[in-house]
Amino acid sequence: MAPPRSIPAISRMAISTSMAATGADMQLPGADVFERAGLKAWPGIEIEWDGQWIRRAANGYTQRANSVQSFDPADDGEADRRLAAAAAWFIARNIRPTYRVMPLAGPGVIAALDAAGWISVDDSHLFAMELNSTEPDPDGRLYDLLDPQFIEAQRRLQNYSDERVGKLRALLAVVDVPGKGIVQFSPAGEPVASALMIIGDGIVLTGNVITDPAQRRRGYAAAMMRTGLAWAKAAGATIAALNVAADNPVGQALYRSLGYAHQYDYTYRIPGKASA
Repeated sequence: MAPPRSIPAISRMAISTSMAATGADMQLPGADVFERAGLKAWPGIEIEWDGQWIRRAANGYTQRANSVQSFDPADDGEADRRLAAAAAWFIARNIRPTYRVMPLAGPGVIAALDAAGWISVDDSHLFAMELNSTEPDPDGRLYDLLDPQFIEAQRRLQNYSDERVGKLRALLAVVDVPGKGIVQFSPAGEPVASALMIIGDGIVLTGNVITDPAQRRRGYAAAMMRTGLAWAKAAGATIAALNVAADNPVGQALYRSLGYAHQYDYTYRIPGKASA
């Protein structure tokens, strides 16, 4: 099933979620806005709606694109039945059942996950900032998302297998909003850092950030990010956001140095021993 062009309307309760100030003149939006932008930027290859819950599948490539989440905390009725149905949906696709828990998950959802014994893994944060003008780095290059040179840089830096590369390509092929792959090159012309940036609803989302382990702490990742953010600003984005693992202080420090600030937390929950 192709990704939807729009997301069903959400309640006023969701719209009021988590406003965060980043400066004297601008407040960043709540979680609902970031999550809707994220769905456009990283849509999943197959999706299915259950009320305000959305299931996404993408051959197992990234947890976010292979999980279920809610877009409205008020839609938490019959959560135990719906959670079981979502789990069966993922199992039928040979994907581990995963629920992405963030501020739009209602109390009934949390209670159902607890009762079913689903455990938390991979605590993460969403960081964001107002997007101001920045200068691209002369050693940074922009590519179409499916450009073979970008895909090859990701393959090398991420140490992807051919199968993993195929899954990346398949997911990028369904992205239908503006996006670019970014590669930072060393003075010797070798790719040393890479990421992708995709714009949904005026918010540029960054993902797949990677730096050659042998080339860290040389400013390459920050330079690569500036190149991508300069493109996004020119393309009309006004806000920048990204996801970062809670146990990645180095990444968090990098993003804070660029102006990003913490907005909200989320985690993934998967079936544990109690539900086996």
